[in-house]
Amino acid sequence: METKAPINLLVIEDESYDVHRIKRTLEPFSDRIVIREVVADGHSAVTFLSTHEDDIDVIIMDYQIAGPLTGENLIRKLKAVDPNVQIIVVTKMTINVTNYDFASRLIEAGAMWFCTKYPADIKEFIYQPTDLILSIFNAYEQKQLKKEKLTSRRQLTQSINNILHEKKIVGESPVLKQLLKHIEKAAQQDATVLICGASGTGKELVATHIHYLSKRKYENFVSINAGSIPEDLVESELFGFTKGSFTGANTHKKGLFEIAHRGTIFLDEISELPLSAQVKLLRVLQEGEIDKIGRTESIKVDVRVIAASNVDLEHAVQANKFREDLFYRLNVIYIYVPTLRERKEDIPLLVHYFLEKYATQMALPKPDVTDEALDALMAYEWPGNIRELQNIVQRLLISCETNITKNDVHNILGTRRIGSVRGPEFWFGDSILPWKEMENLFRIRYFTYVREKVRSDSEAARLLGMAPPNFYRLCHKLGLKK
Repeated sequence: METKAPINLLVIEDESYDVHRIKRTLEPFSDRIVIREVVADGHSAVTFLSTHEDDIDVIIMDYQIAGPLTGENLIRKLKAVDPNVQIIVVTKMTINVTNYDFASRLIEAGAMWFCTKYPADIKEFIYQPTDLILSIFNAYEQKQLKKEKLTSRRQLTQSINNILHEKKIVGESPVLKQLLKHIEKAAQQDATVLICGASGTGKELVATHIHYLSKRKYENFVSINAGSIPEDLVESELFGFTKGSFTGANTHKKGLFEIAHRGTIFLDEISELPLSAQVKLLRVLQEGEIDKIGRTESIKVDVRVIAASNVDLEHAVQANKFREDLFYRLNVIYIYVPTLRERKEDIPLLVHYFLEKYATQMALPKPDVTDEALDALMAYEWPGNIRELQNIVQRLLISCETNITKNDVHNILGTRRIGSVRGPEFWFGDSILPWKEMENLFRIRYFTYVREKVRSDSEAARLLGMAPPNFYRLCHKLGLKK
C-alpha cells in the first residue's frame, strides 16, 4: 500500500530488549513507518494518546506489561480515547490459552491483529518481519477507511439536518405540538404509516420528517404521487420490468420499491392507486416481495411504506374504491395533519418564516408586516391551507417593497372569491412585472384555485384537460407541490 504520509506508531512495551527488536524489525521501512513514542505502562499510553489523538495511526502493544492496566482492559481504554486507532498485540502465548479463544477476546476488545513474540534467543526481530510490516500497512488502511466512513456519515448527517431545516415544520400551537409528538413516535417505529389531512396541509412534509428522524434516514426516501402516474404505467413504475417483457421494454428498469430498498417510499394520494396495483401493494406489505413485470421469481425488498390521503379512505372502502385489507395494512400508525384553520395562532410564525425563506431565494429585501396585516391574514379561512398561505406570502413579497399592510392583504385576498374566477386581478402597486413572471403568477393563482375546489390532483388535472404527470410536474415547477 502506498502512503503519502508516514505511519505513526505508539509502542507499549516494558522490556527494552523487545523495544529494540521491534525497532530492528521495522528498520527497513523507517521512511514510511515512524515510532512516535515508546511507553512502558498502560496509564502512560492512555495519557499520551489522549493528548496526541490525531497523531497516532497504529499502536503496537505487549499484552502483558507492568502496572494494573493491561491486556483487553488497556485495549478498551485506548479505543475509548480514539475509536479509529488500530491496535496490534505482540505477546508470548501461554500453553493454556488457545489461539482461537485468545483472538476472540482481543477482537472483541478492539484489537485488529495479534502475533506471538519470537523466542528471546532471536535478537534481531520481534516477529516475522514481512507479516508484521504488512499488518501495520493493513491497520493504517483500515484506519483511513474508518475515517472516510466517519466523514461520510458526518456529511450525510449534516445533509439530513439541512433537509429538516429546509423543510421545517413551523408552529407552536397545541395541535402542532401534538403532531410533532406523533411524528417523533412514528419515527422510532418501523411500521407502516397512514397520514391523512386536507390538501395543502403538509402531509409530504410529515412523511419527510418521519423518514429522516428514523433509523432508515441514511437510505433513500422515494416520494411518488399515485395520482400522477397513468393507470397503465403504475405497475412498471412501482415494481419495474425486465428487458423484453413487453414491446418497447429495451432495458431492465428498477421500480420505485427497488430504489427505496432499505429506505422509505412515500405514496401520496394513495386513494388514486388503481385496484390492480393495490393488490400488488398489499403483497409487498404482507410478504416483503415485489413481482417485477417479466420476471417469474419475486424479489425481496425491505421498504417502509408511508401513505397519505386527502380523502376519507374508510368511505372509499365502503364505496368499493379502495381495498379494505389494504386499508388495514396501511393504517398501522395513523397521523392526522390539522388544517390551517385549526392552528391559526401559527399564522404569524408561518408568515415570517415564508417571508424570510422566499426573500432569500428571490434576493429581495424582507418587508415588515404590520399587526393589522397579520390580523387580516388570521381572519381568512384558508381553504387551501399552508400551500395557499405560501402562495399569498410570495405574492405579498413581490408586490410590497418595505411594508405589508392590511390593505395589501385585502387587495390580494379580495381576488380569491370562492365559486368564481374573475380574471387576472393582480395588485402590484406601481410595479411592472415582466410578462413571464406575470404568466407564472397567473398559473400559480389559477392552479391554486382549482386545487382548492377538488379533492385530488388527479381530479384537478382531469378538469384542466391535462395528463396527471404533466399537471404534477408543472405544480412542482411552480412551487405548489414540494
